[in-house]
Amino acid sequence: MSCTPPGRHYTAPMRLSALLALLIISLNLSAENWPGWRGPRGDGTSLEKNIPTEWSATKNILWKTPIPGKGHASPIVWGERIFLVTCEEEKQERLLHCVDRTNGKVLWKRTVVRSPLERVHRLNSRASSTPATDGTHVYVSFLDQKEMVVAAYDFTGKPVWQVRPGVFSSVHGYCSSPVIWKDKLIVNGDHDGPSYIVGLNRQSGKTLWKTARANRTRSYCVPTLFTLNGKTQMVLSGDKSVASYDPDTGKNIWSLNGPTDQFVASIVYNNQADLLFMTGGFPQHHIMGIRHDGQGVIDEQDKIAWHHRTPNWVSYVPSPIAAGRYFLIVNDRGFASCFDAKSGQPTWAGHKLSRGAHASLVSAKGLVYFTVDDGTTYIIRPGKELDIVAENALGERVFASPAISQGRIYLKGDQHLYAIGK
Repeated sequence: MSCTPPGRHYTAPMRLSALLALLIISLNLSAENWPGWRGPRGDGTSLEKNIPTEWSATKNILWKTPIPGKGHASPIVWGERIFLVTCEEEKQERLLHCVDRTNGKVLWKRTVVRSPLERVHRLNSRASSTPATDGTHVYVSFLDQKEMVVAAYDFTGKPVWQVRPGVFSSVHGYCSSPVIWKDKLIVNGDHDGPSYIVGLNRQSGKTLWKTARANRTRSYCVPTLFTLNGKTQMVLSGDKSVASYDPDTGKNIWSLNGPTDQFVASIVYNNQADLLFMTGGFPQHHIMGIRHDGQGVIDEQDKIAWHHRTPNWVSYVPSPIAAGRYFLIVNDRGFASCFDAKSGQPTWAGHKLSRGAHASLVSAKGLVYFTVDDGTTYIIRPGKELDIVAENALGERVFASPAISQGRIYLKGDQHLYAIGK
């Protein structure tokens, strides 16, 4: 049966063009921006279906662009623009770069801060805070000696505002990735001093609320937003606690004391188990499945569904991921593990992937991407047994977490930004 309208005849090239148009529309409908730390949901998950699973230093590399300076922050993507930050240490400049997504051309770069280099941990950088964007402005955060600097730029590189919402001091350096919520930009200020979380107006940078934290302890966790029990909770570990806040007001909802002092990895949520997952930290090592319906100071016996302390399982820096009925981790020493999210029991655990891993996990189409420090990405299918689908060596060290957008994976190496695609 013909679907051709009366009086109209399609040639083979016309049919091919129509099919290609339908394919492009289909791909665009499933495409996502990657607007901030750990993507559109803040948990490392991508809904895209056409992500590559095989590449090398030469295979499936659409383009490779040298990026001056050093930085461990992840790239972010909105439409045809990629934003990332670095520090050119010789010039003492903290930079924001804008790259064309289609061809990798650097469109512009701006010096956000020029100041003496702060002390950092040997595995940190002076540009570790991942930017965020709402599609109109891009927001960045750096340290200027003893003050946190937060700034906004438009997509042409024009500065919109710059503010200094608080002091910050840490012997390990700075890393506070901004988070967008409604009209606000939220930044964590846990440090070795009067710690705080601050909510800024996205249009002006004006402080809307500033919530003091109970302890004076450095941590580098990005606040993560979840809809739980019918309301939005902003959850993070750090400051000797795991805590939930109302992102509209900064008011504390619940908090769990401890279980240790310092944290880096972000909290994730598994909807099948209906639990939050925490991994950290220093000096003790913990993984927890946490119930999220508490008020005030919550009791560990009542709100902790399960708890592990095995060092080779626990991640300090890399953030974990929830995937279906599973919860997966790679720790700083390169040991990967997979757990049943509801029970917390390991399905496989302590598998050595590399000598070190500091990028956080991402997932797409039922697969989890483990990028380790030497630039190799192991693609693993979560399950009852270890199933490594692919092992892809890039040939350049990578500390930044991957970004996934519009059918591509973007990896920021020590010297280059890579676009990986079919």
